[in-house]
Amino acid sequence: METSFFDSNLFSYLLMPLLIFLARIGDVSIGTMRIIFVSKGKRNIAPVLGFFEVLIWIIAISKIMQNLDNYINYFAYAAGFATGNFVGMIIEEKLAVGIQMIRVFADTRGIDLVKSLNENGYGATVVEAHGARENIHLIYTIVQRNDLANVLSVINRFNPKAFYTIEDVRAVNEGIFPPKKPHTIFTSSHILRRWRKGK
Repeated sequence: METSFFDSNLFSYLLMPLLIFLARIGDVSIGTMRIIFVSKGKRNIAPVLGFFEVLIWIIAISKIMQNLDNYINYFAYAAGFATGNFVGMIIEEKLAVGIQMIRVFADTRGIDLVKSLNENGYGATVVEAHGARENIHLIYTIVQRNDLANVLSVINRFNPKAFYTIEDVRAVNEGIFPPKKPHTIFTSSHILRRWRKGK
């Protein structure tokens, strides 16, 4: 009796595990992005991602439940989960969604750093403070995450050994940001909408 392709060993032990592996990469990557968008307050995007995340997961787990005697599917499922976490982090890093605050602890020349940041289009605020050994300046600047590398290069030119901290910011009102860059096909306005330039 001739068996169909879907009942063959090739499909059961090679193609099916591969499809489960790819499905898990997809749903875990989407899940990683969903968590990130939730933390950023993107209420319009997170539910859509959640829908596709669960849909893909249901399809993958249903195929495993239909083939409980195929242990290769178990390994494919686990490997897809692990790989999906890695892929999700890479995607998140490339998208660079969100806003971050940089706090720089500088000596009394901190005002020079503020001027340098302003010249590069970034707003900054300086506050006088007392350190353990001497008076210092605290410089605060709020930047879009995809501008972080440029801002850090300005800080490192000011002082390669500068001490600074970086924190995520959920939202801002007003502010000074560099002019918007043209959107590419990948960075659509729905996913990477830049915060509007401050006055």
